[in-house]
Amino acid sequence: MIVEKYRGAEGLPRSVLAFGCNATLNVRMDKKLSRDQSINAEAVLALAEGGDPEAQFELGLAFASSGDRFDSAEAARWYLKAAEQSHAEAQYNLGQMYLKGQGVPRDKALSRLWMSKAANLGDAGAQYEFGMREHRLSMDDNSEIALELKIEAYKWLLLAAAQGYGDSEIGCDFVAMDLTHSAVIEGKRRASVFKSSTI
Repeated sequence: MIVEKYRGAEGLPRSVLAFGCNATLNVRMDKKLSRDQSINAEAVLALAEGGDPEAQFELGLAFASSGDRFDSAEAARWYLKAAEQSHAEAQYNLGQMYLKGQGVPRDKALSRLWMSKAANLGDAGAQYEFGMREHRLSMDDNSEIALELKIEAYKWLLLAAAQGYGDSEIGCDFVAMDLTHSAVIEGKRRASVFKSSTI
């Protein structure tokens, strides 16, 4: 069990103790931890082990933020538990980990799967990333498949832009340059359908 695995002289490792309510990882390894920090960390661990997806995500985030490559595998394990319960941020992070091979074997298909799930749940970062990936894939396929990928890329980038995400508007413009007028209209229609289905 993870609580017992990480118990030691200080209780739990810095990466685990530093979280609770999205706290930053500012606890030094050599600093004595307060009883409240240990209790908070153990409470989150208990929630995560009990199946709470938000606690699982927070635990994954704590491990991923530790900077230790061994903690990356533990982060992926906790992200997966939350992702399987439709936690969009965990799905996005897990997709990134599969893309980069951090804590898991590099797997573009699994990366695409988890990123798609997060995008479909409305995560703006996932929508942007998925749109850009679809556009890159469109450059490798034949014309019929490429057009479909570009329309989907445009849809996802429009959805991310509607949420004000980063360079999504620039991405929309970039993809639109490769589309016909009717394909742009179709991308906008699909984005509109997606929005109305999530309301």
